[in-house]
Amino acid sequence: MTGMSMSRARVARRIAAGAAYGGGGIGLAGAAAVGLLLAEARLARRRVGNGTSPYVPNADGLYGAAYTVPGEPALRLTMLGDSTAAGQGVHRGGQTPGALLASGVAAIAERPVGLTTVAVPGARSDDLERQVTRTLADPSRVPDMCVIMVGANDVTHRMPATESVRHLSCAVRRLRTAGAEVVVGTCPDLGTIEPVRQPLRWLARRASRQLAAAQTIGAVEQGGRTVSLGDLLGPEFAANPRELFGPDSYHPSVEGYATAAMAVLPTVCAALGLWPEEERPDAARREGFLPVARAAAEAAEEAGTEVTAAMPSGPRGAWALLKRRRRRRVPEPEPEPSAQPSP
Repeated sequence: MTGMSMSRARVARRIAAGAAYGGGGIGLAGAAAVGLLLAEARLARRRVGNGTSPYVPNADGLYGAAYTVPGEPALRLTMLGDSTAAGQGVHRGGQTPGALLASGVAAIAERPVGLTTVAVPGARSDDLERQVTRTLADPSRVPDMCVIMVGANDVTHRMPATESVRHLSCAVRRLRTAGAEVVVGTCPDLGTIEPVRQPLRWLARRASRQLAAAQTIGAVEQGGRTVSLGDLLGPEFAANPRELFGPDSYHPSVEGYATAAMAVLPTVCAALGLWPEEERPDAARREGFLPVARAAAEAAEEAGTEVTAAMPSGPRGAWALLKRRRRRRVPEPEPEPSAQPSP
């Protein structure tokens, strides 16, 4: 573990502890940088057109209808979070991450999947309470799987990291208590957004990775799984931004959302029990059991890394299993979904 990872682990643990015990004010990038961060973030948002009314295609509906078996209900998948969970930046519902995940799960499970999206563009973690309440409004229709993607707006709007993690932890706890599996796509790397200039680019990368690590601790300790979404706005996007960013240079393109969905799909399927868990971590892929803070810090360094609870807490705190699952190709949704998900 590098010195930077160890430092990030300590910061993430402090943030998560502050969230759990009501602390606050732990800065993401240092108080001296806050003014610059806010000014440059506002400028970047104006340049990418965030002031306009966002268009989000409707992706809700039934996927994999060909797998329908009389008397067997469809699986239920709900997307919560911000614009990346909703799919802002693409033109068709079948191009959104929710549609891609629903199609992938349906193909692997050979069972239809009903998709519901409650994610809202511009949402921060404090909106999760409302989204979860909406998700659990009908106790007879609790989702089998909830995928949460949130955090970028927390960074750009200066939400304290402890507050951000507190809201996320509460959301994961409520969903798990209700019986849903939960996978959290942690805060993407904001340091690769094209309109963002230095030194904000470095500050944004540091802040988003710190938050991603702290989100992992909070979510895993409440029974969820996390996947690092560095790929969403991370190294692959920086290397090929014209292909992986959408027209506004801020939200992912069709190819970008497909990349993110491929990273999340294996963890979603594992949580649903759709293929056997490997008995032992693969040492060749640098998988293993680690204290949860260390696992969180390492996951923040490498996109697509999964962290899940591994064993009860010991003298050194909770432990987690860090896995680097092989990405699964997401099948293209065949027709556009039906108007409403199946019951």
